[in-house]
Amino acid sequence: MLIIDKELCIGCGICESACPFGAISVVDGCAVVADGCTLCGSCVEMCDAGALQIEGAEKNASLDLASWSGVWVYCEFRRGALAPVSLELLGAGRRLADIRNVLLSAVLIGSETGDTAQQLIGHGADTVYRIDDPALAHFTDEAYGTIMTALIQQHKPEIVLAGATAIGRSFIPGVATNLGAGLTADCTQLAIREEDGALLQTRPAFGGNIMATIVCPNSRPQMSTVRPKVMQALAFDAERQGNIVEVKPTAEQLATRVRVMESVVSEEDNVNIQEADILVAGGRGLDSAKGFTLMRELADSLGGAIAATRAVVDAGWIAYPHQVGQTGKTVAPKLYIACGISGAVQHVAGMQSAETIVAINRDKDAPIFDVADFGLVGDLFEIVPKLLTKIEERRKS
Repeated sequence: MLIIDKELCIGCGICESACPFGAISVVDGCAVVADGCTLCGSCVEMCDAGALQIEGAEKNASLDLASWSGVWVYCEFRRGALAPVSLELLGAGRRLADIRNVLLSAVLIGSETGDTAQQLIGHGADTVYRIDDPALAHFTDEAYGTIMTALIQQHKPEIVLAGATAIGRSFIPGVATNLGAGLTADCTQLAIREEDGALLQTRPAFGGNIMATIVCPNSRPQMSTVRPKVMQALAFDAERQGNIVEVKPTAEQLATRVRVMESVVSEEDNVNIQEADILVAGGRGLDSAKGFTLMRELADSLGGAIAATRAVVDAGWIAYPHQVGQTGKTVAPKLYIACGISGAVQHVAGMQSAETIVAINRDKDAPIFDVADFGLVGDLFEIVPKLLTKIEERRKS
């Protein structure tokens, strides 16, 4: 937290003007911090009186950064399968590790993981720390967090990556808290700063209106959760050699106050848009929620799933799991059909990696046509039924 020394504060107001979040104000000649503070440190750097400091900064300042080395990826194993984002992160981690000239390690936690560890080596890992125990069959924050924390404390990696999935978002922040480390959530880009090797972590901010690059120069490890579908997985190399380290968790590490009674997979139709090869997306041009009936017909005819823009999700036309964009999900299907979508930069950022983009819009100047491979100018309520007819004719022939 931000500490203000009232005896040293002179009420000059420099910190107030330096705060990019408007979280500091001068009241009765002394600085006061509000809830909007993000601990960015801008005010601390500008305070000539030395009245401001971030609690814990003095501990991190004395940290031996050189003793931390290596890039780690938490590889999520759930319901007997590896989450696709794990392989994407290994691709990103391999690139970062090669720049830093260090080893890339994967952490695999679960039960009955089979040959998954060898799969991780084939996709770029040098070492796999495998923690396989029946007690870990169901995810719990306590057990997974305790095990991950202990491993990091023992081996001291300089960078730790995890997917910004429900599981990653659930327990990785707790691990960062246990370690006193910095964590940047929901990243879309990672890079290494040349001068000091710091991890540059880029993510959407202010509702997706800007992209912020965050650095944690004085703490280790540098931790990030990364959006699925924004990184590229490496091709599997069956000849690649690596080291699999079997880690036996202690009874204390497996202890948890949570008992999983049942794990239920949502059956809401076409929600898992990040793993779909074909997506049919609707925007404001659908005019109402009823427009998604036509979108579902097209998606079903192609064996695809339904996606949407933030505007229609905010309007209540469709549920949030379908949302694509900087504040939604990032997708990279083989085919993305954008119907009635103008092409705002926030939406395009979430789907521009699709192999083929088809845009249908009545406005010939809509920005979506700038990223589309094929564009159809016209009323989607006339074009889509014709597409459905052609698809049905092709299927019969």
